[in-house]
Amino acid sequence: MDMERQEQNPVASIGRSCGYAASLPDIKAHLIFWPMWLLGLALDLWSKRAVFAWLWPKGTARIIDGVLTFQPALNDGAAFGIASGRYAFLVGVSILALIVILGVFFFGRAQQRIVQLALGLFAAGVSGNLWDRLFNQGRVRDFVDVVYWPGRHWHTFNVADSMLVIAVGLLILATLLTDSSCRTRAQPRK
Repeated sequence: MDMERQEQNPVASIGRSCGYAASLPDIKAHLIFWPMWLLGLALDLWSKRAVFAWLWPKGTARIIDGVLTFQPALNDGAAFGIASGRYAFLVGVSILALIVILGVFFFGRAQQRIVQLALGLFAAGVSGNLWDRLFNQGRVRDFVDVVYWPGRHWHTFNVADSMLVIAVGLLILATLLTDSSCRTRAQPRK
């Protein structure tokens, strides 16, 4: 009887055709999400430690002359220095972001592997910067300095920030690759 109701429910049939299931993530999802989170976090923390041990406090290293330099900097704000000095707020936002990421992973029913990968990258990026805030006097260690135009530098960033940007790109790609019928909601029956 319940199977018949599900088959007649247009929302349930759209969900199945778009790769959604009515269950928790499968084993492959866990094998993508958790290693990506842990390896990404480890890579971020290792890179910060290595570069700061090598170059802190006043050193720089040219990696690609005129384009890429490692230059340690401490940031007590979010991206581009937003909310600078607002430690409790930034820690709270990071914790909330991790809760949302875990909620989407477990209950969002996203079965696309690219979305699961993006969620792992998000978790790693948020965790890496949260770690710094909690254990580095509220400051995030940044070190990647990119010249995007002669004499113009992008704001210094780190591996965690890079993972966050890649995750956004993957989510955009997943949206573009998803069948348009999966992005629209079925009209309720009267």
